Amino acid sequence: MAKESVKSQEFRVPFRDVDMNGEMFRSSYVVRAEEAVTEFWRRRKPQKDDPFFRIGKITCTFHSALKLGDVVHTHIGVSKIGGKSAGFLVHMLRGDEAVAEAEIVWMTCDPESREPVPLPEDLRDWLYQFLD
Repeated sequence: MAKESVKSQEFRVPFRDVDMNGEMFRSSYVVRAEEAVTEFWRRRKPQKDDPFFRIGKITCTFHSALKLGDVVHTHIGVSKIGGKSAGFLVHMLRGDEAVAEAEIVWMTCDPESREPVPLPEDLRDWLYQFLD
């Protein structure tokens, strides 16, 4: 089975997201990564027995600063599939140049109790097609 990467979205760095030096705030990279993960989930129709997800960890690696007006493309894949979690890797590119990667790990929880639960097999199977 061929693994896929999802071209999530394109954005232009807006004025509200830059500091006095014209560089994008580091926190804005995380916001954009979370938006990319949300776009990723639009590929899958919600199921009645889907678990509740909460953020377990977010990491970001910076390669080159984004500047006001830069056009950025995001690509997302699944970085890991655990017993009770799934990780998503968001690549941010300015043209062909990698500017950052953010990994977001979601923990699966029971929708009512919010206690950790195993990742359902059907969801695990769906995620495998995007595993990097």
